[in-house]
Amino acid sequence: MKILVRSLERTVTEAELLELFHQFGTVNSCTLVLDATTGKSKGFAFVEMPHGREAVKAIKGLNTLRLHGHGIRVKAADEKPEA
Repeated sequence: MKILVRSLERTVTEAELLELFHQFGTVNSCTLVLDATTGKSKGFAFVEMPHGREAVKAIKGLNTLRLHGHGIRVKAADEKPEA
């Protein structure tokens, strides 16, 4: 299941996100979205977890968590239709 993590403080790292999500189960990937020009975080990320049950627990457990002083938003990512 692909999960969208928003409202991240710009200093949050992929390693920190991995640590948070690993508490709930296996993490296939974690991608912090970076600005192509500056290389700095855009304040959101995508996390991929293989098991729906673990992903749902992660979403419920981490949504509104305060990380680096910001309340993060965590939800299932909308799947884009394939062209």
